[in-house]
Amino acid sequence: MFLPWLILLAPLFSAAIITLFTQRIRALSVAISVTAVLVSFVGVCLLFRFPDGAQIAQYPWLNFGADLTVPIGFMIDKLSKAMLFVVTLVGSLIHIYSIGYMADDDGKSRYFAGLSMFMFSMLGIVFANNFVMMFIFWELVGVSSYVLIGHYFTRGSAADAAKKAFITNRIGDFGFMLGILMVWLAAGSIAFSNIHANLGKLTANPAYLTIATLLVFCGAVGKSAQFPLHVWLPDAMEGPTPVSALIHAATMVAAGVYMLSRVFFLIEASPDAQHVIAWIGIITAVMAALMATQQNDIKRILAYSTLSQLGYMVSAVGLASSEAAMFHLFTHAFFKALLFLGAGSVIHALHHEQDIWKMGALKNKMPITFLTFAIATLALTGCPGLSGFFSKDAILMAAHEHNRAIFSLALITAFLTAFYMFRLFVVVFLGRAKSDAAKHGHEAGGVMTIPLTVLAIFSVIGGYAFFAARFLDLPHEETRIIAVPVLAFIVFIAGAGLATFLYSGKTEDPIHIPLFANKFYIDEFYALLIRWTHDLLAAISAWFDRWVLDGAIVRGLFSGGTYVSGFVLRFLQVGNLQAYAFVFGFGIVALLYFVIFK
Repeated sequence: MFLPWLILLAPLFSAAIITLFTQRIRALSVAISVTAVLVSFVGVCLLFRFPDGAQIAQYPWLNFGADLTVPIGFMIDKLSKAMLFVVTLVGSLIHIYSIGYMADDDGKSRYFAGLSMFMFSMLGIVFANNFVMMFIFWELVGVSSYVLIGHYFTRGSAADAAKKAFITNRIGDFGFMLGILMVWLAAGSIAFSNIHANLGKLTANPAYLTIATLLVFCGAVGKSAQFPLHVWLPDAMEGPTPVSALIHAATMVAAGVYMLSRVFFLIEASPDAQHVIAWIGIITAVMAALMATQQNDIKRILAYSTLSQLGYMVSAVGLASSEAAMFHLFTHAFFKALLFLGAGSVIHALHHEQDIWKMGALKNKMPITFLTFAIATLALTGCPGLSGFFSKDAILMAAHEHNRAIFSLALITAFLTAFYMFRLFVVVFLGRAKSDAAKHGHEAGGVMTIPLTVLAIFSVIGGYAFFAARFLDLPHEETRIIAVPVLAFIVFIAGAGLATFLYSGKTEDPIHIPLFANKFYIDEFYALLIRWTHDLLAAISAWFDRWVLDGAIVRGLFSGGTYVSGFVLRFLQVGNLQAYAFVFGFGIVALLYFVIFK
């Protein structure tokens, strides 16, 4: 089948051509990259002509005998089609938006090569029909994100953010690798279909299955930035804003949720793993929402919002509703990409100002950005009628059905989401201008506003499209269907109303909660832990070097042994010829005795 290869390899060829041949021809680099992602998008649209039943095209790659065979395989089913559509559509719009946003950037060719490589890596994850192929592309996504987050590498904070993202993800990926090995050892295969068919070999040992599943989940904890490996994602805002939109909306962080949905048969078979996953997700959702309420950087507010929404999705997987998780991933991709690109338009118009308390009164100066940002804000906060309303309520319904404590925390998160997003919206677009940059703000050009408009349309209709397609199976009990949306609407009104009341007309934040503003001091704790670990290892190394290597081995065994040997042997070196003759004669006598009598 040629079409999957075209979809997958078009961005790779783009990255290779730009890197090798067109680095200095920036306009051509941009054209090649944008064309490649549009080719992939068109290919994905054509892919929808194929039936929804899983179709697997496999090609031999590595063969280690009967124990392990690694193919290059394409999984083409309803789940992968939906994900491919999101990745290529949002990716295409971000590529087009980047033409305007990165117009004056000297590293434009390098940037678009990085975008193409990122798209290739993400498409490989979605297409993969086995763990090894997925893991290889999983790591390529990590490398690509390192390049894009550190695009402004001359700026120390950007370089540090890139390293932080790369290293933090390696922690989760190490657990992911161990989980893959455990699944392979038990099931005898790394192909998803074969593992599913041999699931009985795993369920025969529930403890082994739980450990393997949670280790696989570690990969999602890193990529989808779940607690306690969430710390890299807010710092990833140091990259260009379109990169933030790409990472936060449709690619890197979405990869973790997609992977969990792809191997949901493993999670479904382990109730203990489900319990852990559900609670990790909801803890992340609540913590990130609380942090967002006290952030002042427009991109960091959206970053913590992403953390919170990913927590919703991961919790839904743990609540045995991967359909709800993927439904929210689908809708979230559109309105979160729209929010980041809208923030990018604001930052671009205000000469790279990111502090919301230096903005204000942008409603009339940037009408398209204002309107589209308002739509995205309403969609994210669960306003009835928009896409986020349907997908978030689906997760709330799953929580209501399976775990009332998680349901209560999910409602609190929904309230906080409405609160911090309306805080952001009111401070940035309403009131009066709080700086000279805000007074002279202006709307971006068409190359940036057209993607905003397209994403706004999908932010409205995304929920209806998947509703009609029966992407999500909703509960059938009328009380549950009515009660949950009513409660969700109440917390939406309460959060939005409280934020509007508190922040209308304000020039500084009337609320100051250091615990939330400083992100629960988790980064500081990690820094302290690393410093203590470094100091402890240094002390142990110094002790080992002084007393074991230098003391016991060098000075004791080698130096001492040499000294003792020399001390003994020096008694034979007396400098007397008669003594030497005696020893020589004694040696001859001893030798003759040994030869004759032995």
